[in-house]
Amino acid sequence: MIRDFIASWPLFHDAYVAGWLIAVLLAVVGVLVVARNQIFLGAAVAQTSTLGIALGMWLGSALGVEALAGDHAHGALSLIGVGFAVLAALLTARGGSGAQEAATGWLFLAAASGATLVLAASPHGLEEIKHLVSSSIIGATANDVWLFAALALISIGGVVLTRDRLLLFAIDPSMAVAVGMRASVWNAAVAAWLGLVVGLATRATGLLYTFGCLVLPPLAAASLCRESAALFWVAPLLAVASGLAGFVVANHLDLPPAQMAVALQALVVGAAWGVGRRAR
Repeated sequence: MIRDFIASWPLFHDAYVAGWLIAVLLAVVGVLVVARNQIFLGAAVAQTSTLGIALGMWLGSALGVEALAGDHAHGALSLIGVGFAVLAALLTARGGSGAQEAATGWLFLAAASGATLVLAASPHGLEEIKHLVSSSIIGATANDVWLFAALALISIGGVVLTRDRLLLFAIDPSMAVAVGMRASVWNAAVAAWLGLVVGLATRATGLLYTFGCLVLPPLAAASLCRESAALFWVAPLLAVASGLAGFVVANHLDLPPAQMAVALQALVVGAAWGVGRRAR
């Protein structure tokens, strides 16, 4: 099994490394999403990014805009998808928990249906949307590796510098305000960064892998860790471990690597819940 994976390395190494870096990046950001009980926000933001890409493709086809419909449309569509993701994260970050939950559900359903309807008459467009929803890391490039390496380093650096304030903001916003933190600024900054990384990851690997890496490793870490600060290194470690095992097994069995990695992450969450229950 390991020998088969090593043999595939020259052909797919960019996809593998990009997938692992995305897993680390999303797991770090996902700690805040899980701590704030906004698990489905990631799915809504990713789906909104898909809607943005669909609208970009539709406009490019309808108006004959080469930058959106031509062979070099990847970069422009990615920017549109990221813009929609950031906007969605900022909009749903406002209001109380009830309003956020309602907005998240509305956003996910509206974006999911809209993306399909916009490209219903375009077989190529529908195929692209299905590709984004189902997830595939095989198309990741060396540029993706460098991009997500930089984003992961920035995220880790931000956590190192502001870990205690981030945790206080995520777990007890009222106390954060009481000690002088500007909740609106922190809320906007976290939401914008979430939208940026989710939008870019969705374009590179699809919705399923993005959402899985965002919430499953932090959920498992939350059941295993007694201290909140440990979540920021346990969650990425679980994400990378499940990604590595998933890619190796998928290559051996000739199965989709993104789906296999997410399936293993789900198994890890189930096992962590069992361990946590026994410990309590």
